[in-house]
Amino acid sequence: MANEFYRANLRYANFQNKNLSSTNFSYADIRGANFRNAILVGTNFRNAKAGLPIFWAISLITLSLSLSLFSGLISAYAGAFIGDLLSNNIYGNLFFGVISLIILCIFLIVIFWQGLGAILATLFAVVTACLVAALAFIPENEAGNNLVIGTVFTTLAIAGVMAGIGNMAAAVALARVMALPKVRTLTALMAFIGALLGALLGVRSQESAYFTAGLIGLVAIACGSYIGWQAIAGEKKYYLIRGLAVSIVAQKGTSFRGADLTDADFTQATLKSVDFRNAILTRTCWSDVQHLDHARVEGTYLEHPKVQQLLITKDGRDRNFDRLDLRELNLKDANLQDASLICTDLSVATLQNANLSGAKLAQAQLYHTNLTQACLTGAYIENWGISTDTQLDGVKCEYIYMQLPTKDDPDPCRKPDNRQETFNEGDFADFIAPIIKTLDLYHTQNVDLREVGKKFKTLDLFHSEGIDPSAVAIAITKLAENHPEAELEIIALEGRGHEKIRVQAKVSENANRSELYKEYFQKYTEIQSLPYSDLQALILGTQEKDERIRSLERLLENAIHQPKFYVETYQNKGEFIMSESKGNVNISGVEGNISGVAAAGENQTMTGVAIGAISGSVTNTINQLPDSSESDKPNIKELLTQLQAAIKAESNLSNEDKAEALEQVKTLADAAQKPEDGVLQKAAKTAIKILKGTVSGLPQAATLVEASTKLLPIISKILLLV
Repeated sequence: MANEFYRANLRYANFQNKNLSSTNFSYADIRGANFRNAILVGTNFRNAKAGLPIFWAISLITLSLSLSLFSGLISAYAGAFIGDLLSNNIYGNLFFGVISLIILCIFLIVIFWQGLGAILATLFAVVTACLVAALAFIPENEAGNNLVIGTVFTTLAIAGVMAGIGNMAAAVALARVMALPKVRTLTALMAFIGALLGALLGVRSQESAYFTAGLIGLVAIACGSYIGWQAIAGEKKYYLIRGLAVSIVAQKGTSFRGADLTDADFTQATLKSVDFRNAILTRTCWSDVQHLDHARVEGTYLEHPKVQQLLITKDGRDRNFDRLDLRELNLKDANLQDASLICTDLSVATLQNANLSGAKLAQAQLYHTNLTQACLTGAYIENWGISTDTQLDGVKCEYIYMQLPTKDDPDPCRKPDNRQETFNEGDFADFIAPIIKTLDLYHTQNVDLREVGKKFKTLDLFHSEGIDPSAVAIAITKLAENHPEAELEIIALEGRGHEKIRVQAKVSENANRSELYKEYFQKYTEIQSLPYSDLQALILGTQEKDERIRSLERLLENAIHQPKFYVETYQNKGEFIMSESKGNVNISGVEGNISGVAAAGENQTMTGVAIGAISGSVTNTINQLPDSSESDKPNIKELLTQLQAAIKAESNLSNEDKAEALEQVKTLADAAQKPEDGVLQKAAKTAIKILKGTVSGLPQAATLVEASTKLLPIISKILLLV
């Protein structure tokens, strides 16, 4: 059956509700065919000819010519009324003729300014008011009769001219939708003939009225022609005319209404007067199709002209597609070099072999997207969203940027870091793979949960200003308890400055990220609104659970004030394994390993929570501090070294507490390097508090208690924290 309909004559054929998946309709004549609700997955319609059958095309041509003839006739006939009024010979009232012209001018201004829709209600109101006034409020005498006649003629003239403009617009729109140049010429000719007949039939007074009638008729024809032309060109003001013309022509054209056209191919097909309303168009190919703009596409992504043009030409170079919904599009072989796709949803789309070099993909969603053989060299992928379903086989990428460029930094966060190096074949997929199975929780204000839940397939949230660490810690703990099958593990906390944080969690491959996302923020919002007593009741439970929440809460407080990563693993046993990093991280937990978590973009690696590794990072930071030039004064470098040694030697501290304390020493060293940095100074104050809190739980005889009592006040004074 695969080649059954190749080059076949299928005019008027009925395939409604049939399963014709993978059938070959290439080069077939399917004008007038009915594919309503048919299953056409992977069907080949290359070079097929769809649209109107010849009989209906002739019928619509006749309708268009009739409308144009009537347009000219009624416009000139209405103009004859105004000509008679202006001649002042029959009714003796020049006033109404002048008023008619003034009202017509106003109406034309409104039409060109606001469109036809705005004029209809106004026209109806004016006509009704004039007729009511003529029949009810004008006295019954000779003068009154003249007023009645003048009012009625004015009303009919205005209504007639407006009707003529509308008819001409519809006639031109129909001719343009059918895309027959000769019909357009005939339409104009019929309109002029109609105007001539209207003037001849309508004038009842002097010969000068013929000129007025003809002129008004020609103006109406010109206005109607312009409106019809603009309507089909896509002018939103005249969408009413366009919708009417397209719906009339498509009524008897080829119908794919409600059909499943997933992965169907319409390359170079003629799609004039085709009905695609509410069809499933997932990854449907529209390359080089003709007259798609004359099809009915309501309820599909083809409604957007920019999207339609991209699908037909496959050329989006240097164009802006920010925040557009491009889900399910077939952009195979598309040229999107240097295109801006910031916050664009490309989920379930195919970008196979597409050129995305230099494209801005920051915060773009590419879940279940096919990027096989695509070129990503020089693309910007800051906070882009990909998943295990995103196909990255054979991606061509020499280097990538992890952040968007700025004026100060046009070449930001390049990977590989060494600008003399490039990714080898397959390196990019290995580089990006570790972050695919994570859930990113960005916390900020004004998140619309309903919209985000619809759009995103991963957890992708922000918090800024007024973050409640307790509420975050409890919400995450509750989420893990309610969904043990999700195997939720917190693997990274990132402070982004200005009280913004990012929480990254690893979940099982089958976890519903969208539902987890919504439930997490619902719980966070509920918990945040609870009074203190109820909040404490939520925390109370086993000692293990309480410690887990408190530990995460402390880390969240640190992340809010410090622009760095806090990497952790949340185990089913309730343990947090902590470390701090600015690079790729390997975390060894009780229940397994997590490797290669993409962090701030460096290439440093840390295994587990080895105190030696953490201490080494602290030592490196301290060693970057300058030596004191005054030997008789306390040296911040020496003081921090002494504090570091005291923490490492303290036997009363667990490895986790030592790791956390050493992190605070590193924060103090960072602040010492940049004393003018207000954010780091604030973080240093928090570090001092955390160290004091850690020491307060130790025996008074502990070595670290003595060292802290001596060192912390001096360090605070040198860093101007007191």
